Amino acid sequence: MEHPKEFAEGLSIGIIMDGNGRWAKQRGLPRTGGHKKGAAVFQDIANYCDELGVSSVYFYAFSTENWKRPLEEVNAIMKLFGEYLLKGFNYKDRNIRMKFIGDRTALDPKLQKLMNELEEDSAGKTGMTLNIAVNYGGRPEIVRAAQQLAAKAAAGELKPEDITEEMMSDAMYTTGQKDPDFILRPSGEKRLSNFMLWQAAYSELVEMDVLWPDFTRDDLDAAITEFNKRSRRFGGI
Repeated sequence: MEHPKEFAEGLSIGIIMDGNGRWAKQRGLPRTGGHKKGAAVFQDIANYCDELGVSSVYFYAFSTENWKRPLEEVNAIMKLFGEYLLKGFNYKDRNIRMKFIGDRTALDPKLQKLMNELEEDSAGKTGMTLNIAVNYGGRPEIVRAAQQLAAKAAAGELKPEDITEEMMSDAMYTTGQKDPDFILRPSGEKRLSNFMLWQAAYSELVEMDVLWPDFTRDDLDAAITEFNKRSRRFGGI
């Protein structure tokens, strides 16, 4: 579908990719089958966001709580993560900046190396920023930011009473990026699930009753259309 330039240009979107397991169960498939289909949808929707002129998109790929899942499922997710990092985009020829948010130290060293290389190689790109949240949790992110500022205060580099919201924002994984204008959650669930708790303070929430593996470009169009109808007052009148 053709859209006017202002339809999505400059938007920042957070996406909670939810429903892979239920999608697979409905079809009598192993949960890993749902994750594989979901990874393909991630690739297409990320491409589409770039085509629409979105400024930044945050995909919630793997949470700090997801380690509780069966080992086979965790291993399959990490394998897909590596495959789609390698094959999902022709990064070198595209004006996309890559960022990974979350604690990557718990990941396989080969994945960490790849993530670091993709970030470094794309650092000078000026187009859309593609963020992938891996081993990410909103509360741990806030704790990490508080610890960094506390360490500076302990070292005498700043006074605790001088700490501002801007300083906290700058200590987040998303420093320098726009907070999400809206957070999209497919699958019919109505919660943030520890996603971008600091950054979502004034984000609009858009829920859709479609499982992530069934999510399409038309669904993203519908989500953006819904957001564009909202009146954002940021606490004002």
